[in-house]
Amino acid sequence: MPNALAYLMLAAWPLITLAMFRRWPVERALIWSLLGAYMFLPPPPAAFDFPLMPPLTKESLPSLCTFVICLVHYGQRTPLLPQSNVARGLVLLFIFSPVATVLTNGEPVFYGSIGLPALGLKDMVALVLLQAILLLPFLLARQHLGTPKGLRELVFALALGGLIYSLPMLLEVRLSPQINIWVYGYFQHSFEQMMRGDSFRPIVFMYHGLWVAFFTVMAMTCAIALARETQGRRRLMYLVAALYLGGVLVLCKSLGSLLYGIYLAPLALLMPTRMQIRIAGCMALVAISYPVLKGGGLIPVDWILEQAAKVSPERANSLQFRLDNEDILMERALEKPLFGWGSWGRNHILNPVTGVIETVTDGRWIILIGIFGWVGFLAEFGLIALPVLMLWLYARRLGTASHVRLIGPVALLLAVNLIDMLPNATLTPLTWLFAGAVLGLAEAAQARGPLTQKRRPLGWRSIM
Repeated sequence: MPNALAYLMLAAWPLITLAMFRRWPVERALIWSLLGAYMFLPPPPAAFDFPLMPPLTKESLPSLCTFVICLVHYGQRTPLLPQSNVARGLVLLFIFSPVATVLTNGEPVFYGSIGLPALGLKDMVALVLLQAILLLPFLLARQHLGTPKGLRELVFALALGGLIYSLPMLLEVRLSPQINIWVYGYFQHSFEQMMRGDSFRPIVFMYHGLWVAFFTVMAMTCAIALARETQGRRRLMYLVAALYLGGVLVLCKSLGSLLYGIYLAPLALLMPTRMQIRIAGCMALVAISYPVLKGGGLIPVDWILEQAAKVSPERANSLQFRLDNEDILMERALEKPLFGWGSWGRNHILNPVTGVIETVTDGRWIILIGIFGWVGFLAEFGLIALPVLMLWLYARRLGTASHVRLIGPVALLLAVNLIDMLPNATLTPLTWLFAGAVLGLAEAAQARGPLTQKRRPLGWRSIM
């Protein structure tokens, strides 16, 4: 169980956030109020659970208090909702689709003698509030980070955050994952899953070692993006930082994240910006289409399993287990395809005697389709993919300013995050921050209007 310090840190974070906003520019304060919480606050089960409210965790509590501070201190500098009608529609669908989910799940679910309750008004209120709070980083980032200054501040913060976090990560690689126990009095996951052979992978204060590994991928990619933007000694410094973070990524012992890092590094460093955006757009379309492609037998599952077995039979068995559960859960989800089964584990298969949940949801996509149906899945994945697709559409209008060199790697990072949400549930406030910032820049590019032939930016062809 979490100790008193865990709850004290959660309670003190609004005051820490307020101090950030008093001392720093709004962009920096916004980023670090969410990034710092994600890095250092205690993970669930540490939470404040009030009636009719979703649990206030290290994600929801900082988002809520940051929104209130921004609203009080800065008001409505720009509209909270996006300018794009498609984005605005997806936001409203994301927040209010649980209303339809609750209305279509008014009956209890039974597995033998084991029953799960029907959904009611309390569930409707809690789910809508949870969706709204989850989306606040996206909306705030679009308001305050959708500028060249905001994007650079965000990329720099992620690179710096990765360097800072590498120190406790390396400590846990050496001594085993113990820091959350030492500081907050409990271990947040299964210790066995943090073991790889005769060594360990770090978890620090995050939910799982996979989250830490993907955070390292993000930090490394951001360091590479900064190297593209700068010149001289600063470029060398950022490249050294990226190389160091790549070494730390290897020590995280996560094959998926390591493959992402190997894939992203050369693309982010060497590829022209417009080509980066095109690749990111294609990846985003694949991620959104994955459930349909898999259902139609167009995903080469057998080939993927064969390749995984060549690396490690253990990894292949783990992947096979995930895919088998996806098939079972997809059959369950298709019984309520539009709006899903809702909360209380109604999307799972339960043992009819013991009531134990027999299925495992790893991928974010299958979680969404099971709980909120296809509508919820398209709303969430669509909100993350839309900024990348808008960049693809309006790339010629971005201009030739130095910040444009940051946009390509960030778009790639967003697209890879979408791909990683297929096998894992790595949706974090950082995902929403990047998506909101990119959406703000894409909307600004859309508003500029088409460029003439003479105004087409020549800088797209340069590598650096």
